[in-house]
Amino acid sequence: QVQLVESGGGLVQAGGSLRLSCAASGRTFSTYAMGWFRQAPGKEREFVAAVSGSGSRILYADSVKGRFTISRDNAKNTVYLQMNSLKPEDTAVYYCAADQIISAYYSQVQKYNYWGQGTQVTVSS
Repeated sequence: QVQLVESGGGLVQAGGSLRLSCAASGRTFSTYAMGWFRQAPGKEREFVAAVSGSGSRILYADSVKGRFTISRDNAKNTVYLQMNSLKPEDTAVYYCAADQIISAYYSQVQKYNYWGQGTQVTVSS
């Protein structure tokens, strides 16, 4: 069982930056792939970024490539999402997710069994 707690959301102007954190419980954190997803009002939850357990494999959605950076610190059981050059369309509730899955599944919502409660990110124009 893995419990996830996100933090770091907030209100920021377009062009600004935020860093989200997701703290995980458990002693096997490094065996879990970690993903970030987001859900805007009236829309489906969508993939943002994912990182393998070791940190060696990373995947980004095209919409955030070059602006967002995912990273993890296995010693701290934490995964991060650095978000730069934020746009109003990045406004959403951001969720972190975890599971022991292969990279082919990183972008698929239904492949993750463990989810955080979400943190709101609002980007004003």
